[in-house]
Amino acid sequence: MTTPTRVLLDTSVIIELDRLDLGELASARPLVSSVSVAELAYALGTTDLVERHARMERYHAALRRIDVLPFDTAAAKLYGVLAALVRETGRRSVPRRVDLQIAATAAARSLPLLTRNPKDLAAVQRLVQVIPI
Repeated sequence: MTTPTRVLLDTSVIIELDRLDLGELASARPLVSSVSVAELAYALGTTDLVERHARMERYHAALRRIDVLPFDTAAAKLYGVLAALVRETGRRSVPRRVDLQIAATAAARSLPLLTRNPKDLAAVQRLVQVIPI
């Protein structure tokens, strides 16, 4: 496999980014979906003030160094296809909608998707290159 020049990081990778060994993929330009930005913003809502501060620091540090790609019309159309692929396997797509929206963002731009949850995306690998980390 040729090392990609750009990769989309899913939320599970962003959360652990400072602790992960990306190997050859570390040289690729990291990108993030606006869906992950929303998911991370939601995770900031903890009642523990110290933990909230730590999460906010990690959140803002990540956004400073990673470009954000919008969940746009092209991604929305592909989301429908990806959800249908999941449904064909007998699984429900609704619990996976955020993961599928992130995958659709990658598919719309022909980007590989780095994830810590490859099993959640097994049904969509015909349209998205899923790289487990």
